[in-house]
Amino acid sequence: MRAPTHFVAPQFIRYVGAGAVGTAAHYAVLIALVQIMSTPAVAASTAGALVGALINYALNHRFTFASSRAHRMALPRFLAIAGLGIVLNAAVMWAVLVIVPSHYLFAQVAATAAVLFVGFVANRRWTF
Repeated sequence: MRAPTHFVAPQFIRYVGAGAVGTAAHYAVLIALVQIMSTPAVAASTAGALVGALINYALNHRFTFASSRAHRMALPRFLAIAGLGIVLNAAVMWAVLVIVPSHYLFAQVAATAAVLFVGFVANRRWTF
């Protein structure tokens, strides 16, 4: 059974807070790979998203959703959602960079916003 609607906003705020930690790691990897290693932005963003996803799983399982679901059940579901998020992230990054040629960080902000909302709904309803 799902929590009443008035519990969704505080949970979303926790999700955003936990996501900020994973996003900081994502952006750090992205910037380091682009600036230091000259990695293409979409590939660097995908690598950063993988790092951020691992951090987010731990924080969301314990802090955001306070899940009692066993890791053997929750982790594969989270990885499926994270995989979709990584694909969505790469697609938005590519689309923004192609349609509106701009700085890669602008494209990443747009991709982050898209993944944030999709990830929250999917993880709330299915993963945890």
